[in-house]
Amino acid sequence: MKAAKAGTTAKTGTKAKTGTKAKAATKAKAATESKAAATTAKGATTAKAAAPRKAPKAESHLAMVRRARRINRELAEIYPYAHPELDFRNPFELLVATVLSAQTTDLRVNQTTPALFAAYPTPEDMAAAVPEEMEEIIRPTGFFRAKTKSLLGLSAALRDEFGGEVPGRLEDLVKLPGVGRKTANVVLGNAFGVPGITVDTHFGRLVRRWKWTDEEDPVKVEAVVAGIFPKSEWTMLSHRVVFHGRRICHARKPACGACPIAPLCPSYGEGETDPEKAGKLLKYEMGGYPGQRLSPPADYPGKPAPALGAG
Repeated sequence: MKAAKAGTTAKTGTKAKTGTKAKAATKAKAATESKAAATTAKGATTAKAAAPRKAPKAESHLAMVRRARRINRELAEIYPYAHPELDFRNPFELLVATVLSAQTTDLRVNQTTPALFAAYPTPEDMAAAVPEEMEEIIRPTGFFRAKTKSLLGLSAALRDEFGGEVPGRLEDLVKLPGVGRKTANVVLGNAFGVPGITVDTHFGRLVRRWKWTDEEDPVKVEAVVAGIFPKSEWTMLSHRVVFHGRRICHARKPACGACPIAPLCPSYGEGETDPEKAGKLLKYEMGGYPGQRLSPPADYPGKPAPALGAG
């Protein structure tokens, strides 16, 4: 009897032990499956996060035109005082200053032209200049020998072919030595009131950054932009875009974080996006510094530039 009881107890103990092991195994299996599921879910989440974003939907031509025109309206509010940044009092002075502005800043040209126009106030005077003497005056603008040759040539052409007057037609202006389409449009738009688009380095760089065109050739850029805006906007659009390029949307480090038209810019993020750091990149009146003109327009909010040698 005792032996039977002992056998029953042993059997019960073995059964209990086996049940405990099975229960533990079930728990372990469940834990393993749960961990595997979590790992799989985590992997799926990581894969989802690492998956490349879908390319933005291509902008239609109509949408681009609308965005471009809105940018122009915004720039008009930001720079209501936009103007040509070369000092001039008449078409001849603007023509000469624009020729001198190649490969240098408008500021350096403005610091140089007072002495130049004091010595040669008219095309007749400039055409009769001694080359070495003119070279010495315009030396600060760089490439002074080539520029002297152009100025002597265009002055002689104005004297001999146009009665000492700057012509008001594009086809006449581009025939003058040293005068290309960009220079002609500057003179026509600002001295004669004839609408024109001035495609300089700033203008070309910004319109490509804004995805108005991917053209590199200035003539092609001019044609594309002319098709986006009415002719009445061409001259002022040129000033606004150039102003923005010089003050905020710089070539090497644009101040994206301080740019008022950032929401309209498809290239936002190419430059500094932190507002505080971007604010330190602002130039001219936007940064509290002098502008490029020694004699700026009356409505210009910044400080006049210093004369040559004055700082």
